[in-house]
Amino acid sequence: MLLNLQPTSSVSIQYHPFFGPHDDLVLLELDEKLLSDVLYQRVTLRGQPDEDAVLCTKSKTYSVKFVGTSNSVFLIPPADYSTSHESGGENYNQQVPTASVIKVAPGNMELVEVAPRLDKLKSILSENLYSSDEASTAMGDLYKWDDLINKVQASDDELKAGLQALSAVEIDGYWRIVDEKYMDVILRMLLHNSVLNDWSLDSLVEDKVVSVLESDGFPRKLVYHCLNVYGSRVEEAMDGGVWRLDARRVCVHFARGILREGKRKMESFMEEWLRMIPEEIQPSFDMLEGEVLTEKLGVETWVRALSVSSFPTTPADRFSILFKERAKWEWKDLEPYIRDLNVPGLSSEALLLKYTRRSQPSIDAEPVFSAR
Repeated sequence: MLLNLQPTSSVSIQYHPFFGPHDDLVLLELDEKLLSDVLYQRVTLRGQPDEDAVLCTKSKTYSVKFVGTSNSVFLIPPADYSTSHESGGENYNQQVPTASVIKVAPGNMELVEVAPRLDKLKSILSENLYSSDEASTAMGDLYKWDDLINKVQASDDELKAGLQALSAVEIDGYWRIVDEKYMDVILRMLLHNSVLNDWSLDSLVEDKVVSVLESDGFPRKLVYHCLNVYGSRVEEAMDGGVWRLDARRVCVHFARGILREGKRKMESFMEEWLRMIPEEIQPSFDMLEGEVLTEKLGVETWVRALSVSSFPTTPADRFSILFKERAKWEWKDLEPYIRDLNVPGLSSEALLLKYTRRSQPSIDAEPVFSAR
């Protein structure tokens, strides 16, 4: 589009002295809502050399794809063509201004909103877990925030949400996942002290908890992290406020610990699980939705670990793994493992249509899903 070119007016075109392919000049088609972010340089391109680039705003991620066009699009350096002459009229024979074409664009780049690519985040942070004996930890790469935004294809807000979902914590400037066994030790000590000191798990005074666990040898940063992972702050105060442990998170933690060594008979699992749960918490097997699967083997019911947090975030990979676990799924079992899938523009129903086949033996029967 030529700025200042009046309707019904025209310009002649010619090759610019520097006409050529100019691969560094690319047309980008933008939605109106993205225009200000691009004009004010509030966007970044992210990706490694072996990855397809994505464009990120503060809160969203977009794939960048080339779309070819059948019409020729001329790129013309800025100039003022407001004095160009109207077609026809008594001055028609006067010289018409000439525009110099520096490139013919074969198409443009198109942006499509996509889910953040967070599987890599879990992979790189899991390489070097933070343990109780950090000095003996096998050395590996550590990542600061700037390292993560250069490696992970996600917006800043999506990356922060991904770190929170992984229960990652910033220690000495580096983002780390704390080893589950170390988290188990801290949580058990917190629960032990709650009994000794008559603390209510619904109103844990932050300063008291931190002070006592620090005296037991746990780093202050890790005590706060334990409160964040297994609870939530319910009251702000100058002395740090009050925390409440989340019943489901605590119950899931102990269930994972029991099943880490393999599947268990339901009766054996429930007996040990209930014994480990603090008296103040009322456990329910429904709390383990999306964390365990049950299966009938003869007359016995067995329980095994299958955490949704261990699955990839891409729908194709997620459904592939699910149908390797089971050829057929009832909806009540399948739903907890797909409800977190985030594909802009696609609902859960659309994902089911794309990746599964639904069958229903009878009108009253529950629908069953298998691989498409």
